[in-house]
Amino acid sequence: MALPAPNLDDRRFQELVDEAKRMVMQRCPEWTDHNVSDPGVTLIETFAYMTDLLLYRLNRVPDRLYVKFLELLGLRLFPPTAARTDVTFWLSTPAEGQLTIPASTSIGTLRSEQDEPVIFSTIDELRITGCALAAVASEASASGVQVDQTDRLHLRASFAAFSPVPVAGDALVIALTDAVPSCAVMFQFDCSVEGIGVDPTNPPLVWEAWSGAGWEECEVDRDETGGLNRAGAVVLHIPASHRASVLSDRRAGWVRARVRASAPGEPTYTSSPVIRALRASTVGGTTEAVHAELIQNETLGASEGTPGQRFTVQRSPILRTGDSLRLLVASDEGWQEWNEVDHFASSGPDDLHFTVDAVSAEICFGPAVREPDGTLRRFGGCPTKGALIQLPGYGVGGGRRGNVAKGSIRTLKSSIPFVGSVENRRPATGGVDGETLEAAKERGSLLLRTRSRAVTAEDFEQLTREAAPEIARVRCVPPRDDSEAGSVRVLVVPAAPTVRGDVQFEDLVPLPSSLEAIRAHLDEARLVGTRVVIEPPLYRGITIVAMLRARPRADAGRIRAEALERLATYFNPLIGGPDGTGWPWGRPVQSGDAFAVLQGVPGVDVVEDVRLFGANPITGERGPATARVVLEPDSLVVSFEHQVRVDGA
Repeated sequence: MALPAPNLDDRRFQELVDEAKRMVMQRCPEWTDHNVSDPGVTLIETFAYMTDLLLYRLNRVPDRLYVKFLELLGLRLFPPTAARTDVTFWLSTPAEGQLTIPASTSIGTLRSEQDEPVIFSTIDELRITGCALAAVASEASASGVQVDQTDRLHLRASFAAFSPVPVAGDALVIALTDAVPSCAVMFQFDCSVEGIGVDPTNPPLVWEAWSGAGWEECEVDRDETGGLNRAGAVVLHIPASHRASVLSDRRAGWVRARVRASAPGEPTYTSSPVIRALRASTVGGTTEAVHAELIQNETLGASEGTPGQRFTVQRSPILRTGDSLRLLVASDEGWQEWNEVDHFASSGPDDLHFTVDAVSAEICFGPAVREPDGTLRRFGGCPTKGALIQLPGYGVGGGRRGNVAKGSIRTLKSSIPFVGSVENRRPATGGVDGETLEAAKERGSLLLRTRSRAVTAEDFEQLTREAAPEIARVRCVPPRDDSEAGSVRVLVVPAAPTVRGDVQFEDLVPLPSSLEAIRAHLDEARLVGTRVVIEPPLYRGITIVAMLRARPRADAGRIRAEALERLATYFNPLIGGPDGTGWPWGRPVQSGDAFAVLQGVPGVDVVEDVRLFGANPITGERGPATARVVLEPDSLVVSFEHQVRVDGA
């Protein structure tokens, strides 16, 4: 239990006024009019109000001291984390040579009447390499022999892409003039309708690119050919590992379309598609972008040559675009690189180390501590006097606002030659707001107790947040029975974008990189013999079917749209629940919750009927109507296809 903080002075405004009037009666008995209309009483109330404000500030002193004690323990506020996503730059015309999209290119969402655009910046330089068709061959899986079809293509003679009756493993192998890593390549086919038997919206084809070590699957942006059955374009996103290699005595960038094994009940080819013409070109490229403005080569100042120096960065809070920040310090041999550390406890006098307070935007060098014998012990090196200190790059931005939906990033903030448009093919994830002071105060007691050791459930949750700030919610589930003795389950919910209150189920799966960072951090802090399982929680889909009656002259379409948005927001694992911080763990869902949400929609006269269904968000299977859905203690709800009908008055 936390110790109660005493009030240094608990008097309030009315008590101060009453005390002043009693003093007036004692010292000025001739002053008999104590009504509020008297000018003297007005002055008394004015000074009582000012004194009340001073007492309020005085009583905040214990909070200030508490914060200062936390600073002595080394507690720092968690800075915001920036959402990340892959963005594709589409060219206005196919690339003929090599086009470079520089790092720190600014892109963003569209500006609306209510919201400012969300700005992203590319992290690395993107090189878009032009390509053309060099050769094409058909490969039969039964014999493993490739038949070169390049000459037939040049003579405008048609050829079969696969065996007469295609089987799994048959492939159409395409050689490009160069490797095109991270590029979007368009293949323009002229095909005849011969490869009958397949579903043109889901043909049994897998497109792959050669990485030098093996074939890697490509993402298909669009396929207008219906499985190579008609003329059209196939646009592929080539993986970053694509390399030019020598296959079949030819050096090229290799891509192939392979016939995959059909699932039970799925139609497959009964005859091979026939190709009459084929062309290839590069039409875009993909790179990673972060919700931040990237600052390059900022000079912090000149060193004074003394230990414990602090330099303030111009912009805050500081966002790391990589694993850690780098610092450059001028020396006689040129620029010297210094490395970021969490603390100076293990730093020697010659170690080129510094620490960063991301929220206050301070760069700190190691201090010197006087030992009992009078000598000075230095923790970390100290830049020489007069040496310039430069921060090569950092980001400014971040927060939950950067978790934008798929296709939201659509504008270029600066013109780039030959680039026609930009888009994010996946939602941006990982954006989390910075830690508040109140949250840091609560974390301070845990920090003092755990000291980076995972023993209790609260310890595991705290260390998980430290390892992966992009995780929005954490819950540690201790063993439930003897069969789980010695094991701990850590449930993590990543920060995911919400569109009109709704979140996509697939965005609630944590990234492998986040899981690996958490695993490595907890592995160092757990008790010996403890097995830690890190996984997402059990999500229970909820479907609300409701009938509403609108008030006279109310817009039924607007009411329905707002009702759906409010339902999706309330039954949301990230921003839902009674307090808006996410649906409480294991809290049952009741039809009364939906009644309360819908009755608050402006324009609703009566909520006539509400039906609650449990649903499987993966298969879409819906259970029977019920008034209450009971959740397991380690589960959360997610909205799934709510339905609202609005009738007029």
